[in-house]
Amino acid sequence: MPNPAAGRFGRLAWLWLSLLVLVIDQATKLYFNNALTMYQQIVVIPDYFSWTLAYNTGAAFSFLADGAGWQRWLFALIAVVVSAVLVVWLKRLGRNETWLAVALALVLGGAIGNLYDRIVLGHVVDFILVHWQNRHYFPAFNVADSAITVGAVMLALDMFKSKKSEDPVHD
Repeated sequence: MPNPAAGRFGRLAWLWLSLLVLVIDQATKLYFNNALTMYQQIVVIPDYFSWTLAYNTGAAFSFLADGAGWQRWLFALIAVVVSAVLVVWLKRLGRNETWLAVALALVLGGAIGNLYDRIVLGHVVDFILVHWQNRHYFPAFNVADSAITVGAVMLALDMFKSKKSEDPVHD
């Protein structure tokens, strides 16, 4: 049911943030895809942070990466459906739901960034590598993954805050 406080376009103005995430994500992926060879590492902060180049044909943490290729289209379909849901959700938000609008816009921008890679390249380009003393490595990720994560955390915070006070967080 449409939210009467949303106005005609709801919070769709926040799509600029999704576009910004998409542009930064694709620009950085293009740069690192051209600047590095596969698995090459450039240490930025010794023992903690490096640039690298890795391709992920699966989902988060390379889930289903060893599939025969069908997972590419499954994850693309999921991203399309989630993106459509997020746009509708954004449209239905009220004027006082800025925190939620930012969260949704971040997730949407990240989802579209990885969707583009998946459809056009057949894999997602990852280039950020966080590690502890060259022993414990977090899986490589990218700007889109970061935006999705930040947006998801914001959504979770909004849910917890909303349950407590029935008001959106930080508006």
